Amino acid sequence: MQSAVSASASKILFAVIAVLSVAGMIVSGISLQRHYAKSETQFCEFGEKFNCDIVNRSEYSSVVGIPVAAIGLAGYGFLFALSTFFRARPETPSRLLIASIAGLAFALRLTYIEGYVLTTWCILCLISLALIFLISACAAAVKIRA
Repeated sequence: MQSAVSASASKILFAVIAVLSVAGMIVSGISLQRHYAKSETQFCEFGEKFNCDIVNRSEYSSVVGIPVAAIGLAGYGFLFALSTFFRARPETPSRLLIASIAGLAFALRLTYIEGYVLTTWCILCLISLALIFLISACAAAVKIRA
């Protein structure tokens, strides 16, 4: 009975990770579109301290020429694949935890840059930070249950 409950809880956690990953892909896709957009918008501009265009077009918005939003899109896609197509594999809980913690560390570094270097916040980036934090928490729970 206990293992059936644990298996059911793990399935729910995998489903939550999958849904959060899809949300992350959507947010990253919008950020990627804003990265390449030529015109400025008020899409996510809320005063002088909240402006996605400033953040998404700054010198910190790319890593070795790859837009940070594209890295996020790929990372969330990888987490989605692990939580759906590969969830039955025994190594998946460890891979999910490692990948989500790496994503969280990357997001925290970018958040530091927003707050202390650019002194401008991107709402999409903050939403992505919340999503990867929740995914990391769920991945830790999956790993503990494994």
